[in-house]
Amino acid sequence: MRQELILTLKLSIPIIITNMAQIALGLIDSAMVGSIDYKLLAASSLAINTIGIPQIICIGLTMAISPLVAIARGRQDAVAASRVLYNGVWLCTIATFIIALVCATGSGFLEYLGQDPEVARLAIPYFEIMAWSLIPMIVFLSIKQFSDALEMTKTGMALALGTLPINAFLNWLFIYGNLGFPRLELYGAGIATLITRIISAILMIIIVLYHPVYKRYIAARRQAWKLQINALRDLLAIGVPSGMQYAMEAGAFAVSGIMVGWLGATAQAAHQIALNIASFSFMAALGLSLGGSIRVSHAFGRNDPMQMRKIGISTIYGGIGYGIFCVLYFVLFRNQLPLLFTKEPAVITMAASLLFLAALFQISDSTQTIGVGLLRGIRDVKVPTVLVTVAYWVIGIPIGYWLAFHRNMGASGIWLGLVLGLTASSILCNYRFLKKTALYIKNKTGLVGQRISSHQS
Repeated sequence: MRQELILTLKLSIPIIITNMAQIALGLIDSAMVGSIDYKLLAASSLAINTIGIPQIICIGLTMAISPLVAIARGRQDAVAASRVLYNGVWLCTIATFIIALVCATGSGFLEYLGQDPEVARLAIPYFEIMAWSLIPMIVFLSIKQFSDALEMTKTGMALALGTLPINAFLNWLFIYGNLGFPRLELYGAGIATLITRIISAILMIIIVLYHPVYKRYIAARRQAWKLQINALRDLLAIGVPSGMQYAMEAGAFAVSGIMVGWLGATAQAAHQIALNIASFSFMAALGLSLGGSIRVSHAFGRNDPMQMRKIGISTIYGGIGYGIFCVLYFVLFRNQLPLLFTKEPAVITMAASLLFLAALFQISDSTQTIGVGLLRGIRDVKVPTVLVTVAYWVIGIPIGYWLAFHRNMGASGIWLGLVLGLTASSILCNYRFLKKTALYIKNKTGLVGQRISSHQS
């Protein structure tokens, strides 16, 4: 098990760094606008929470690319892998354009969510530009999923790290109006993110098209680069449920953010600080989940259920260990971490209390995303979507609402609901993976036994 975890970590660490760099874009925005006014931080929270659901649906679609490419790689089929790349990029880009268009043209709905009127007014233009920035982000992520499935995970990592200082510099120009640029504050943060994501997408396209390590797959383009119904169907069969799985989770956090907004701008700013920090820590668990999913997909392509189970169990252990580390970190530094985002005493105090609650779900959060990823690696996505929906929307959100507004626990009640939802999702998804792989092993063992008996007779 230890050796399997080491191999998964080697694959996952560049993905983890890439994920953290991606989330760092939002952290940079929040920290830089929060230094101007906590209401700008609250407006950032409102926009990010509401764009979260459509964004995560788009990201979920890209999640279909890596297991399909990994399975094709396990079968030594370069043409099939190249076909998934081409059809996946087109599918994800077109779907994201439609979603971005709907979001940008319907941004006025932010004024009807019961938020502080000034916060809603500040959030609308930022929300619109963040919607358009989804398109280059998804182009980058679609191609990155292909690269990751080939275990070329350092490509996305290098690009993500390289664009961080670009984003910070552009923020410095557009948020504060330095070097003669207009002072655009929160809207300027959106412009900086859009430009950064465009640069990342263009560089990712160039690298995959021209770097020698991808030559085998690009050389297959004459056979593979056609829009094909079967390829699109396979992508949708995994991508849509995967998108819904992540949408259920992101939607739960988004609705939680909206409910916190009913408690006022201070509570919403504190919620965004705690959520930013928790999201940053989640990126490591997500990277471990993606690494485990890719390795399980390879074993699935080779029809090796014993290896699938070993990889899965070792990845779950890794998630538990990482979750324990995050619990300790959040508890020990809960009073210091909010200082990175604001100097407002009331916001800092509330954010510290929410970080203590965030510590409670670190183990569940790590292991639930690993469970979902492992199941996706064996192409099991429909039932897990139902399980995740029940965990968040039947357990987490209703209990959080009841605790917050009927037991007068405020933002803390909403976060306790998230703790319960994440825990339920973790137990249900990981149990299903263990049960299904045990069944695969039993079936394969029985089939081998039948062949031996038949041969002996």
